[in-house]
Amino acid sequence: MRKPDNKLYTPWGQNLDRNNVLPEYPRPQLVRSSYINLNGEWDYAIYPQSQEFGGYQGKILVPFSPECILSGVEKTVTPKDVLYYRRSFALPEGFNVGRVLLHFGAVDYSCQVQVNGQQVGGHKGGYLPFDLDITDALKEGDNELTLAVTDPSEQGNQARGKQIMGGSGIWYAPISGIWQTVWLESVPKTYIRSIRLTPDIDDNCVSLRADVVGEDLEVTWKIMDGDKVLAKGAGKGEICLKLINYEYWSPENPKLYDVVAECGEDRIQSYLGMRKFGLIKDEKGLTRLALNNKPYFQNGLLDQGYWSDGMYTAPTDEAMIYDIQTMKDMGFNMLRKHIKVEPLRWYYHCDRLGMLVWQDMVSGGAGVYNGWAIGLSAFLCMVLDPKYKRYFRLSDGKKNYKLFHRADAEGRAEYYRDMYGTMDNLINVTSLCLWVPFNEGWGQFDAIKAAQMIREYDPTRLIDHASGWQDQGGGDINSFHIYFSPLRFTKIDKHDDRATCLTEFGGLIYMEPGHMHNETTVFGVNMPGYKSYRTKEGLLNGIRKLYLDKLLPKVQEGLSALVYTQVSDVQDEVNGMLTYDRQVVKIPVEFFAEINKQFKL
Repeated sequence: MRKPDNKLYTPWGQNLDRNNVLPEYPRPQLVRSSYINLNGEWDYAIYPQSQEFGGYQGKILVPFSPECILSGVEKTVTPKDVLYYRRSFALPEGFNVGRVLLHFGAVDYSCQVQVNGQQVGGHKGGYLPFDLDITDALKEGDNELTLAVTDPSEQGNQARGKQIMGGSGIWYAPISGIWQTVWLESVPKTYIRSIRLTPDIDDNCVSLRADVVGEDLEVTWKIMDGDKVLAKGAGKGEICLKLINYEYWSPENPKLYDVVAECGEDRIQSYLGMRKFGLIKDEKGLTRLALNNKPYFQNGLLDQGYWSDGMYTAPTDEAMIYDIQTMKDMGFNMLRKHIKVEPLRWYYHCDRLGMLVWQDMVSGGAGVYNGWAIGLSAFLCMVLDPKYKRYFRLSDGKKNYKLFHRADAEGRAEYYRDMYGTMDNLINVTSLCLWVPFNEGWGQFDAIKAAQMIREYDPTRLIDHASGWQDQGGGDINSFHIYFSPLRFTKIDKHDDRATCLTEFGGLIYMEPGHMHNETTVFGVNMPGYKSYRTKEGLLNGIRKLYLDKLLPKVQEGLSALVYTQVSDVQDEVNGMLTYDRQVVKIPVEFFAEINKQFKL
């Protein structure tokens, strides 16, 4: 029987300033001087959808979801519930310079928003930022902001990642409602809504484009290195600026340049790194991942972005930095952001610290995935010799939409909307080198088509079109997930157009007493194939043998990337480098740093 889950606090959650929650500017890729943070205590209530609103029931600490410890609520919002929020705010004198925009970093899943009782808009989608123009609903003095949120969890078709009611094993307890920063900014009537910055190291230039709301005015651009102007220009639409004497961005040299754009009375700041991602043949003629036109081994980890006290929401900016920097100190140069889209500040820290990012699109589809249909096929693909893989691979086309939980046409359309929305949101992230539209068949459909759509929209990044199991032969990666069978790959030779990558593996289990989500439901222990260790020494020996005896020779044979599972323990999973509460580093930093020195090309 499952015992109640333990209350585990991270070091940052223990010392959280509840009067100053996540105060940092939330959009480093497009910065204005105008900023009011609305995080903090809000009123909340949870009622069944069949019942009328009956008043607020208490306080919730935004942006933490009601299910998590740090929210102060610790209640689950079911698919039959409505979650209500309320807070008041007043604008400082002179704040409004034309229009006032209300920003939400993310709200899971569907919400309607009112200001002073007036409907100002809504949004569907639990992982992407959105903003609403609330100018016409504002009044002098205090203003009242209210939200009503619903979340169908696995009862819907929407993107939800690994959330499931009840959560167990590799599926996690759900979150709902606001889980990223809420904030206000004021913009002139003509303003820059978004920008797209595309570096080109082959032509030594940067393409710059702005989406302008209001009058059709030209935009002036400057690219700067500190106080030094490297390039400047102006125009409507897209312009290209030439650069000379610049440095390439890489994990070893995460050099960033400032970008300033002005349009009428509006002024924004951004940044970029000069880098190029691609494929290249090495001296043996084998296809490798490339960074800046040279073969580059990507040595990474699966990063699910869960926190014991904040669940989807890191308790502080420093907490996010800690995860990234600790993995970098261990010698890793890449994180695969798994089935989640992080706040923009997380990507900014990867950019400035020098950590490559693989970005998963968030999985969805109707109901709980069919383990026999998808899982058995995948299991056979994993444990049998790779030359037999094609016999057990399922087609993800129309005839199998239902099998992959994608029979609903609107659900498929919503996936594409989210896919483009995710790319728009992260298009200017320097460190983001690869898109992953589907993982292990979860809600997968027409993966080759998705890869083509991504390629047309963003030709600057690589694609792992079907990570792990249900390979359709597309994208740039021959992608393997291997946890509990010999590390066997299809023979890598010079005829392969895709790079061979081990995109999930490892997951070695070690339980750290006193730092576990629930000691009675640890996933993988005593399960056939999963490796678990009772001593730290045994764990370190297992990792050493895995990396040096089994994987290092594969790198010389053409293996181009590794993604070890995982950065931290997550709920019932205890296979992380760190405990779920980040209180213990389970694998010594120096131990892995020494191993990873050998994984270079």
